[in-house]
Amino acid sequence: MKDYQLFLIDLDGTIYRGKGTIEAGVRFVHRLEQAGKDYLFLTNNTTRTPEMVVDKLALHGVKTDTAHVYTPSMASVSYLLEHASGQLPIGVYLIGEIGLQQEFWQHTEFELNNKNPDYVIVGMDRDLTYHKVQVAADAIRNGAVFIGTNADLNLPSDEGLLPGNGSQCAMIAVSSGHEPLYIGKPSPIIVKMALAKMHCQKEQAILVGDNYQTDIKAGFNSQVDQLLVTTGITQLADLQGKRQPTFVVDSLDKFKL
Repeated sequence: MKDYQLFLIDLDGTIYRGKGTIEAGVRFVHRLEQAGKDYLFLTNNTTRTPEMVVDKLALHGVKTDTAHVYTPSMASVSYLLEHASGQLPIGVYLIGEIGLQQEFWQHTEFELNNKNPDYVIVGMDRDLTYHKVQVAADAIRNGAVFIGTNADLNLPSDEGLLPGNGSQCAMIAVSSGHEPLYIGKPSPIIVKMALAKMHCQKEQAILVGDNYQTDIKAGFNSQVDQLLVTTGITQLADLQGKRQPTFVVDSLDKFKL
């Protein structure tokens, strides 16, 4: 087995599921710390700020800091600052919650533009309204670049699967006639930026998660090894006839470092 130096770890379905703790996931993080291995929580959740992620992890028995958290909100900001052309400030229309809003508005390079933004950025919004969809679709039809923070169609929760940001983006895509560029998993964009943040080569890293469609495909798309744990969305039966992850376990206790 490779001597992996960086573990890119999913949260929902891997460390916790809703309010419930996945104890083997917590023990896995503790084992990484004891072994001196570096890790980064690579979540697709944009509803929380990095500080909120740290607080939630603490409730589940993981003590960490914001330097070990990377979200699609952070990656979207970095992507736009790197790729946006033209004069500053960059006009954006945001759909999303505090995790997305706070990340953008702490950068003076961006300004809110509801009329003719350069970019429409869509993150999970549990207060999504018809008006927000209309404004976003109109802007995209008028030339704004459509960015989706992640393509998750569903989210695991205590109440079962909930509609995810991919479902929101699908509605806007159908209305506007344009598909979004996705930043979060399974896009290689967020993985590339996470590796750069941690100064790690892809051959030295492994993606850990419960969702074949996001976590594992992110590894395929970025040539980073994958560790699928069946404590969340994807089960063994779901892997039949598909490209196999590098490793599959039913508990992270079973993965030897």
